[in-house]
Amino acid sequence: MENKLKKLLNNSYSPYYKFNVSCVLVTKDNKEYYGVNVENIAGINICAERNAIYNAITNGYKKGDFKEINIMVNSNECSLPCFTCRQVMLEFFDDDVIINCYNKNNDCNTYTLKELCPYPFKSEDLR
Repeated sequence: MENKLKKLLNNSYSPYYKFNVSCVLVTKDNKEYYGVNVENIAGINICAERNAIYNAITNGYKKGDFKEINIMVNSNECSLPCFTCRQVMLEFFDDDVIINCYNKNNDCNTYTLKELCPYPFKSEDLR
């Protein structure tokens, strides 16, 4: 997985913050969907995680169809998904989905969605 993420990292478009992110989302039927972060001078950016999730949704996958998401950053530190991405993950992932966070040296920290979002905002909260 690390080699795929590292190669995909080169496709990130991040000329302003220089913080490249790549993502490989794996479905329960072992299909892979890819994403990179894409910046814009106006600040209208998309994260790699949401890019991959929306790609899978566009291709017919639904809530609960995912087993893991793998994220790599071009940093010496492992980075966690932003809170916007976490909220999107809560919308489409089960609590036990694995989130692997890699740095550019292939170090990895692994979490479940429940660990990253212990107090989620879900549809039940809208009542």
